[in-house]
Amino acid sequence: MGSGISLKSCTKESLKVYQTDERLGGDLTVYDFSTNAFSLPAPALNGIDELNFFVGNSFFNQNWVTAPSSTTARDGLGPLFNARNCSACHFKDGRGTPILPGMTGTEGFLMRISISGTDLHGGPNPDPSYGGQINDKSVSGVLPEAEVSVAFNFISGTYPDGSNYELREPIYTISNLNYGALDPGILYSPRVGNQMIGLGLLEAISETDLLANADEFDSNGDGISGRANYVWDYITNSQKIGRFGWKANQPSLKQQVAGAFLGDIGITTSLFQTENCTSPQQDCQNAPNGGSPELEDEDLDKVVLYASSLAVPARRNTNDPDVLKGKELFFSVGCVSCHKYTFNTGIHPQFSHLSNQRIFPFTDLLLHDMGSQLADNRPDYLADGNEWRTPPLWGIGLFETVNGHTYYLHDGRARNLEEAILWHGGEATTVINRFKNLSKPERNQLIQFLKSL
Repeated sequence: MGSGISLKSCTKESLKVYQTDERLGGDLTVYDFSTNAFSLPAPALNGIDELNFFVGNSFFNQNWVTAPSSTTARDGLGPLFNARNCSACHFKDGRGTPILPGMTGTEGFLMRISISGTDLHGGPNPDPSYGGQINDKSVSGVLPEAEVSVAFNFISGTYPDGSNYELREPIYTISNLNYGALDPGILYSPRVGNQMIGLGLLEAISETDLLANADEFDSNGDGISGRANYVWDYITNSQKIGRFGWKANQPSLKQQVAGAFLGDIGITTSLFQTENCTSPQQDCQNAPNGGSPELEDEDLDKVVLYASSLAVPARRNTNDPDVLKGKELFFSVGCVSCHKYTFNTGIHPQFSHLSNQRIFPFTDLLLHDMGSQLADNRPDYLADGNEWRTPPLWGIGLFETVNGHTYYLHDGRARNLEEAILWHGGEATTVINRFKNLSKPERNQLIQFLKSL
């Protein structure tokens, strides 16, 4: 039996876009679908920008070492850290590997933590002994903070057509604490590193265009009430719209990159100059550093150029009948209410190759209530414990090729795209019920469309 869902909600413009969205990244689109699909520079890069892209790539991929070292440009690792380089969490510029049963951490996974209240700028309030995330690795002479492990509960369900499905719910344990007990009211949020492609294009979308999709109080009554997160910008010392991170808690790529260098690798920059050591961590505070800052501004800027200029692979199988039908279903069941299919970028203040591009990221970059089942119950600026930023979908069909796995969502709990869809709740409840009411062939067609992205 068919779904009986019409395309009345699709505008003439959206139907026209159906025929033009192969080039997901506009002029930053590449036609490479190999294991290196996420690691290619924007085709428009040339001259000094192209050279700096590859220098930024080296800082992204090469290991940092313990200070002091003769390798002065790359020393200063830690003292506490989760990974020795950026690519450990974004292997081949793709998606990190989540923690699995029997493991105590992975370089593609980290655990954010905080306590009740907010910091001086309205962000998460760090734990006094362990800071804002669990660092499970350390340099010699310094104890790592703790270990994180996971177990799963399995949840069975049945579609209206009688087909069965199974979801797995993660249960995390933080153990071997080396700096005392965590706060009794500790809040935690597991995170897996996301794909790096097209980030500069997302930064180039104007605030006006982002806010045009916000409907915080659901004034149109469609059940979708996306809103912007406003976060602290340490460059301008002001509140700005958040765009990056699972909770849209970073306003710019430069701040996102600098924050990751400090929190994940223990590398200071001019933006974040203090080592990631809390008061009880005296050995951490006394450990030698690699200079002040450990990553010079000119090198930080090259990493930002690199992160801004990774090209987006084109869509594949665009004329396949199942993919075409799946695209219709993606629109008609309402997935595009949050996964907005297209934007025109504005003028990027630094990189002209990102300006005036028609792109198809399938995100609105806004916060949405995803329901209690996906909740981490940890606020992050304006984002409450149920809210997550809509992640871009470009590239999700290539995760298995690039990274060798198909784990989705913020913590990797979903083992495939079908499970990722079924975990949606909250504002997405009506949409997911429509998905469940599709026939099995139709559900498969919608997933085939997602795999084409």
